[in-house]
Amino acid sequence: MLRQIPLIWKNSVRNKRRSALTILSIGGSLCLLGVLLALYFSFFHSETSPAQALRLVVRNRISLANPLPLAYRERIKQVPGVEEVTIFQWYGGTYKDNRDTSNQFGRFAMAPADKIDIVHPEYRVPEDQRKAFIHERTACLLGRKTAQRHNLKIGDRVHLIGDVFPVNLDLTIRGIFDHPDDNESLVFHYEYLNESLSARRMDSVSTFIIKMGRPEDAGAIAKTVDDMFRNSTQQTKTETEKAFQLSFLSFLGNVRLFILTICGAVTFTMLLVAGNTMAMSVRERAREVGILKTIGFTPSGILGLIVGESVVIALLGGLLGLALANLVCGFIREMPSVFANMSTIKVSPPVAVICLATAMAIGLVSCFIPAWSASRRSIVDALRFTD
Repeated sequence: MLRQIPLIWKNSVRNKRRSALTILSIGGSLCLLGVLLALYFSFFHSETSPAQALRLVVRNRISLANPLPLAYRERIKQVPGVEEVTIFQWYGGTYKDNRDTSNQFGRFAMAPADKIDIVHPEYRVPEDQRKAFIHERTACLLGRKTAQRHNLKIGDRVHLIGDVFPVNLDLTIRGIFDHPDDNESLVFHYEYLNESLSARRMDSVSTFIIKMGRPEDAGAIAKTVDDMFRNSTQQTKTETEKAFQLSFLSFLGNVRLFILTICGAVTFTMLLVAGNTMAMSVRERAREVGILKTIGFTPSGILGLIVGESVVIALLGGLLGLALANLVCGFIREMPSVFANMSTIKVSPPVAVICLATAMAIGLVSCFIPAWSASRRSIVDALRFTD
């Protein structure tokens, strides 16, 4: 078989136009498949960081649109295993013009500000900037990616126009943070927002963030917190931070099924394209098969030769598709994360293995039946073939 590799390669590329078009079609399909699988792994199979594993999110049991009383914070802090509780309030609002997606980034109010490095150690802020943020009521922290996109620097003013909350905020950037997953959000003081609201809307919080001592206590703490407010007017739902993030995807429907369905459709399309191409190639070479048998090639040798050609073409398409998928993922990472965090999407080793294995399987399946038929054809029938 190894001695046939040069022959397999020459036969794979001898019809350059057909081979190039087949490689491009498979590469384009594998690019789409690779991007979808990268999204799937990023959403559903990304690793939970040690800091994330120590956090729980408490929200209203009905929906995020229903707030919780601010007084819940002190009661939650008394639960055994809870080290700290912070407020993380979605503000929304408009920066400049929401029709421009580059102006859409997360804007959150948090408190107490001096606990940000305890509950969220991933926010890396220089100490002098962190202190400046803590001691100024109208200060804010901004992700580096957003700061670079809008050419903002420390000391610049940010004006936010309220929509969910009917108040406008004037903030001063006192720190620019780096975060492994979220370099886009803006964080400011909850007290500033709360004091700007009417009496009817004051002291309401959409989510509390719990910092636990041990990740294995998550189930017990979540149950204790929810049981504590079971008979209250505003009941709670406590879940891991990962589960909370995935709940946003559920707004779009069954995203998991949607992605897997498209992946299946793309794979089936590739199979049809490759199968049609290989069937044409084998049909055109019927007389050649007869000559190969005449000079001593066995049926199994001819089968391996034709299958090898198909696999080589499919793998070349797979490598091209992976390269394109990697470029697309890099482009997506630089785009604003409007609905879900896209900053970590990448063609990981599992995605690359799945794509190459799919390409190899396409190469094998698409040509096996015509190759088997050709290898079993007699010399006389092969040499008489004129179609």
